[in-house]
Amino acid sequence: MGRHHRRRRRGLKALVAVVALAALGVAPSPARAQGNFEIQVYGSELTAPDQTMVELHSNTAVKGTTRTDNGVVRTQGAAHETLEVTHGFTPWFETGFYLFTSIQPDSGWEWVGDHIRPRVRVPEAWNWPVGVSLSLEAGYQRRAFSTDTWTLEIRPIVDQKIGPWYWSFNPALERSLKGENSGRGFGFTPAAKVTYDVTPRVAAGLEYYGDIGPIGHIERSRDQQHLVFSVVDIDLGPRLGAEHRRRRGAHPRHGSSDRQDDPRLPLRPAAHPLRRKKRCVPSRSASQRR
Repeated sequence: MGRHHRRRRRGLKALVAVVALAALGVAPSPARAQGNFEIQVYGSELTAPDQTMVELHSNTAVKGTTRTDNGVVRTQGAAHETLEVTHGFTPWFETGFYLFTSIQPDSGWEWVGDHIRPRVRVPEAWNWPVGVSLSLEAGYQRRAFSTDTWTLEIRPIVDQKIGPWYWSFNPALERSLKGENSGRGFGFTPAAKVTYDVTPRVAAGLEYYGDIGPIGHIERSRDQQHLVFSVVDIDLGPRLGAEHRRRRGAHPRHGSSDRQDDPRLPLRPAAHPLRRKKRCVPSRSASQRR
């Protein structure tokens, strides 16, 4: 198995959704509005202490609503740009901040809302066979973009790297704190990912996103949402050997003596790498999300 199952690909990373393979039904989705802006299956690894990761999430709804529906602006043809800034404080704690924006066909670029996401993980020194972390995300979105303005997400994360294979499972719970679905309680919205390293820098695989409904009242199968995407992860970050890293003053991360001799690990002299993710996704109307 090795200890590198905990390593998240660093540097500039393009995540391309090639095609939606399955869409079985449409789910009522009390707190998934932020999913239109930041679509991701999380890995367990955190940003290194005293370093900052900057990511840009981009997606476009190729098919969606064409007019304002239940007070929510159209989604078809709108481009969503989300800036994510994550800072590592310790080997087991980081905090991320999201700035959601939308470029509307009729009104141009608009601010949508903000989220904050503290996350903790099981320390590497514990030598667990899988990576485990827990994320808590809360924030606000304008009523013009979501029928639920304040939302909360609790996301456990389990992942593992086995040779060229990688998998991650996120059994997330989400709820609306204020808005149309605030009385529905927590909904179960699992996500999962499986990829295979085609080359040292390219991995191909599948990502799954589901919405099963409130945990106290699971929806009928026809009312649930199940989406599967074919994805390609492209790692464009710098990679230098351990000898070069030592000459430049870089150091291996805490609790990782075997990392020091891994030539695949990127050099991180700067604290502000940029990672961009782009998606084209189907979109749901506000009435369908209820």
